[in-house]
Amino acid sequence: MIEWVSLSTGARPVPRPAPTPLVWAAAFGGALLLVALLNALAGTDRPSLALAGLSLLAALLGLCARFTAAPGTAVLCWLFLNGFAIPPAGTLTWAGQRDTLWLTCLLAATLIGTVLARLTHARAAYRRVTAGIGPAATEPDHEPRGY
Repeated sequence: MIEWVSLSTGARPVPRPAPTPLVWAAAFGGALLLVALLNALAGTDRPSLALAGLSLLAALLGLCARFTAAPGTAVLCWLFLNGFAIPPAGTLTWAGQRDTLWLTCLLAATLIGTVLARLTHARAAYRRVTAGIGPAATEPDHEPRGY
């Protein structure tokens, strides 16, 4: 007779977010590579394409980051966007409304990624915890008395 035995040792913990310095290093390297690739393929006259790509990178980094890493991730992506994805390349500038909008988009993308990851992990943990509670465990063993 074959008996199926669970190899699980209990509920798995929720994954820990990556350390903030590691996320920032990935943001630095990823933004550098992405902007270099976009500049080579599309040129420096398409900042909206670069903003979309960097926002996607920021959201992906947010999936494995803490909330405290979001501002630094957004600023690192913005530095490469502002410094190398718009002419004149290599010069940081501040154009009030434009750069505020760009920073807001990058910060929102990072926060959306982080919130999405936290909700997904919380939902998975809830399912793992409630999976062990079946109908037999929640129903009383005896009939309630009618007074």
